[in-house]
Amino acid sequence: MAQNEIHDPEIKSQTSSQSVETNNTKSKPSSLETQMSTTSTMIPTTSWFTPKRLLALFCVINLLNYVDRGAIASNGVNGSRGTCTEGGTCTSGTGIQGDFNLNNFEDGVLSSAFMVGLLVASPIFASLAKSVNPFRLIGVGLSVWTVATLCCGFSFNFWSISVSRMLVGVGEASFISLAAPFIDDNAPVSQKTAWLAIFYMCIPTGYAIGYVYGGLVGSYIGWRSAFWIESVLMLPFAIAGFVMKPLQLKGEHSTLVLISCKNCFCFFRCLDYFVYTGLVPADSEKVLVPGTPLSEVSVMDTSNGKDESLSLKAEFSDKNSVDHSKSNSAAKMYDQFSRFFNDMKELLGDKVYVVNVLGYIAYNFVLGAYSYWGPKAGYNIYHMTDADLIFGGITIVCGILGTIAGGLVLDFMSNTLPNAFKLLSITTFIGAAFCFGAFLFRSMYGFLVLFAIGELLVFATQGPVNYVSLHCVKPSLRPLSMAISTVAIHIFGDVPSSPLVGVLQDCINNWRTTALILTSILFPAAGIWFIGIFLHSVDRFNEDDEQQESNVEGSSTMPLLQVNAGEISTSTQSQEP
Repeated sequence: MAQNEIHDPEIKSQTSSQSVETNNTKSKPSSLETQMSTTSTMIPTTSWFTPKRLLALFCVINLLNYVDRGAIASNGVNGSRGTCTEGGTCTSGTGIQGDFNLNNFEDGVLSSAFMVGLLVASPIFASLAKSVNPFRLIGVGLSVWTVATLCCGFSFNFWSISVSRMLVGVGEASFISLAAPFIDDNAPVSQKTAWLAIFYMCIPTGYAIGYVYGGLVGSYIGWRSAFWIESVLMLPFAIAGFVMKPLQLKGEHSTLVLISCKNCFCFFRCLDYFVYTGLVPADSEKVLVPGTPLSEVSVMDTSNGKDESLSLKAEFSDKNSVDHSKSNSAAKMYDQFSRFFNDMKELLGDKVYVVNVLGYIAYNFVLGAYSYWGPKAGYNIYHMTDADLIFGGITIVCGILGTIAGGLVLDFMSNTLPNAFKLLSITTFIGAAFCFGAFLFRSMYGFLVLFAIGELLVFATQGPVNYVSLHCVKPSLRPLSMAISTVAIHIFGDVPSSPLVGVLQDCINNWRTTALILTSILFPAAGIWFIGIFLHSVDRFNEDDEQQESNVEGSSTMPLLQVNAGEISTSTQSQEP
């Protein structure tokens, strides 16, 4: 700590006041601290963004993501295989399945390929969020999404479209794992669940619009055009991720933007203060040292005839500096891996989080297969000529109402973790009963009524389940929490569900029986979430993140700024007018 001592009295007083503010939130901060305490969780006042605009932007992007998922599941885009009668009369196939002659298993793999890309990339983007601005990561991901959907339209066989769908999942991963923490950071305290519910309301809405959109576009201008139009619609948002002023996340270890200083002397005093308090990484190579650089000392000493020896010393010093930089890089990489594994250990050791994700896996197994096979099952069971339109209408109405209602009810109950589990278990159990009964009906109208009520209840879980994932962990783990949750519900949920349902249907060739077997899995999901009611749970949203630990680590290293704290103080004082 002696290496980092600052001799300027004003800086010491500011450092002391910030320390007091950390320990006593009721202390009145100074003007400098006020600017620095504009944490990464808040939108800058000079930014175009307001919390509501940020929510609206993310909702539109999320909507487009799920429009794509709904479109590929629609009868207009997905299509059907060609068939031949015993009399030798054959009809050509339609859509992707018809053009590439896919069986139900291969058709289901297209859904799984997308999820594989999503689950592989989600933890990577979440981990990068600690060192790269998350808003820029979203821009990168949406760019990949835009290019990948374009390639889907140009695919020429099963493998080419499978790879393209996998890349679409990679692009979506950055947005899915980072958008929810952004919204949770900026939502009003009393409306956090409602805001998350609005965001996740885009899931059923997007699917529903995708069914209708895919059915219309696929029927009139071809299934390939559906993907090309999606790519064009997402392009402006991908560009916005790079050109708009980036935002920060709560719990993110990022460099604070320096406040404006009136002169060079003031700049270095501010910078020295930031390094001392750990707000600027101590090993940052962008920090400049005021005063005479060491290289200039060697040049000045050449007039005394010592240039050769000093040059050798400089070369030796440079070599040591390079070696030290390499060792620092290796140490940083090791620290990043260690941090990741420690975070994973802490996350998987949280019983509340694990129970929540297990229930979500079973839930998503059913919902994933519903979303992909629903229009085709409805068409075959009840001979719906407008299955895309009917399923889209039910999904959009019940999805919106159910998702919003779930968030509002939890806010009304007081948004606590036990109350969230109560809502999850009750709505899922009753919703499963209605959906199961719906597929037993022979009448299409009876099916539609019961299935609509079931979907209304099932979609009420979207807000509460993500509320639990965000609030049962400390702020710095929230991106990883959302990423691992996303990975788990896909790798064990809808990744295997679509191909497995395809295999089951190929074996029994009865869509009604297949749908009943699938729906019954919702009952175990309700049971798992019921267990969560009785677990000891603590809302950790306001818990101190790892910033203080980062500061301590930074203070124990030798900053590049400070060749010697005393020399900096002397040099800056000599520059003072």
